[in-house]
Amino acid sequence: MTTDTAINNSNNRFAMVNAFLEKDFAFLWISNVSMYIARWMQITTLSWFVLEITDSPFSVGLVGFFGMAPFFMFGIFGGLLADSVDRKKLIAFTQFMSFTAALIMVLLFAFDLIAYWHSYVAILIPGLAWALDMSSRRNLIMDIMGMERVSNGVALDSIGEDSGKIIGPALAGLLIAIVGVIGSYIVLTSIIFIGCLAVVRIKIRTSRKRSANADIPNTTEQKNYMVFLEVSSVYVGQSTGPPALNVFDGISNVFKGLKQGFKYVSKNNVMISVIIITILMNLFLFPYVQMVSVVSKRILEVGPFFMGLLLASDGLGSLLGSTFLASRRKVKYQGRVYLYCSILSLFALAAFALSSIYVLSLILLVMVGIGVGGFKIMQSALVMIVSDPEFRGRAMGIITLSIGVMPIGNILVGAISQSIGASLTLFAYGTIGFSLVIIAGILMPSIRAEIIPFNTDTKVP
Repeated sequence: MTTDTAINNSNNRFAMVNAFLEKDFAFLWISNVSMYIARWMQITTLSWFVLEITDSPFSVGLVGFFGMAPFFMFGIFGGLLADSVDRKKLIAFTQFMSFTAALIMVLLFAFDLIAYWHSYVAILIPGLAWALDMSSRRNLIMDIMGMERVSNGVALDSIGEDSGKIIGPALAGLLIAIVGVIGSYIVLTSIIFIGCLAVVRIKIRTSRKRSANADIPNTTEQKNYMVFLEVSSVYVGQSTGPPALNVFDGISNVFKGLKQGFKYVSKNNVMISVIIITILMNLFLFPYVQMVSVVSKRILEVGPFFMGLLLASDGLGSLLGSTFLASRRKVKYQGRVYLYCSILSLFALAAFALSSIYVLSLILLVMVGIGVGGFKIMQSALVMIVSDPEFRGRAMGIITLSIGVMPIGNILVGAISQSIGASLTLFAYGTIGFSLVIIAGILMPSIRAEIIPFNTDTKVP
């Protein structure tokens, strides 16, 4: 073995951890992981709490509905904000917003003022925060890591997300079993606060780099996207005095940005493919999470601790898939990975729905997670690789908007499970989604072809 070969092998071996030498990335990663853990603790805790109080699959499904509804209503605004404000400040704002909401829930539990419908408000607020800052969190990875290392940065973030999905449900289930729902909520609130401390340590300042010919709103117009952000000093821009904020101009500029984003995405076949498969996955795969508590209690006949482990097994599989992809310095056919992993996860979901054996259910959810791991990494990486930097935030915002169809899946899975049972409903979801994603892959060959990164020569007019 030559010296150069040994060095290359060493670089490959440590490719995953090199990103943490960037302090900004390390703090961003800690902030993100804290939110991932807290979010999954919250989903697990509130789903079990609502099921215990109401014994209704539909009511449990509403937890997922309210948690994801902001993606549909505000997801695209997150993309516009990612293109027009200091992304670090936006993330700090939304993270403290989530912390405040969690702290209020702790007080409601502590003073015995809690009602099951409070769960819907409690999950709605961090859902709104997630919708507004998701694009900024992923774009901040690009700002810190650059084009060459963005796939590695996204993969590491996905590993953190998967770790959160393992730790969050398992920890929540354990705490519920030992000290009750309030104990779980106190811990998740503390974890969110740790993330708040991490995000304020990020040094990088971000703003959109404008091209001379970019037909996009100017600095004054940017401030009108979201009026409340001006009060919180989240926006970026020079000002010689109090800005003249006009709500109607702001709304006009928002829809102008939306039109530009949709027009740009509609001319890129790869992004169209990503959006369609994202919609199918969020309609037919991810709503299953809300029914795990129902399946655990009614079919597998286990308590909150083993329910938490069941949810964590999905995260373990996703971590395995993410780690494998993160360890590879280059993936040639990112679209194929995205497509095939989507198919795998839907197939495993259909099989999970037929299982009445706890250990087998764990294994099948690990398979679901492996597919989800590849799906998530390539979803973000594909959009960032093929999109114009001027429109990257808005393209990610449209992906976030596509994720926003999940509330439809959540409310339907709850309503149908109320009538025919959770197992049969999940089997139908998995089978239909599996079939539709295969059809999409056949009809959209661009997702199976080699992905060509964006450059000025391939810029969409």
